[in-house]
Amino acid sequence: MGSQDVLREPLRAQLEAFLDEHREALRSCLDGLTEEEARRSLVPSLTTLLGLVKHAAFVERVWFDEAISCRSRAEIGIPETVDESFVLGDEDTIASVTRAHREACAASRRATADLDLDDLVHGNRRGSLPLRWVYLHVLRELAEHGGHADILREQVIAGRLS
Repeated sequence: MGSQDVLREPLRAQLEAFLDEHREALRSCLDGLTEEEARRSLVPSLTTLLGLVKHAAFVERVWFDEAISCRSRAEIGIPETVDESFVLGDEDTIASVTRAHREACAASRRATADLDLDDLVHGNRRGSLPLRWVYLHVLRELAEHGGHADILREQVIAGRLS
């Protein structure tokens, strides 16, 4: 369901619809790109289109695995730092990163299925947080990175024309 379909639904359904739309929008920044275009560095930071989607999978695991399960990042198999989550290895392809992001999102949905918005999650470095705060924080991250992706994709496509 999209955000327009949940206008009169409970808040939880609305938040989840917005999360899913932003997740899909971020993944779609890779549509139609070559591997080189997806990896192209256009800014001084580690940010690339492929790196943004890889980072988004990291975000899902931090907020919906680490925060809920209280497992360490090492146990989950994710980087310790945010910067490391943008680093691309030779094994990272559009297909593999997209698949990892889809799998992380599906795991996030499973992890939150039995929780209420006011339930506290205890595994975040900030301390205990209500699930509603986690949803809003992840939505903010996805929106921010979606904006970055829009600009980078525009630059990549413009580069094709020059």
